[in-house]
Amino acid sequence: MIANQLIVELKSVECLLPVHEAQLLTYLRLAQIKIGLLINFNVQVLKGGIKRIVL
Repeated sequence: MIANQLIVELKSVECLLPVHEAQLLTYLRLAQIKIGLLINFNVQVLKGGIKRIVL
């Protein structure tokens, strides 16, 4: 959690699955925060491993 405004979920998996998005959505709802980043470090270009989720 960053400044009570953003949640960052870090992963190192082959590909992001719907369960990873659901996990971040649960964190966002419980913390009552609107924006989250799901970052996968197991990609060749980091830009391709970032997914922004907004409630």
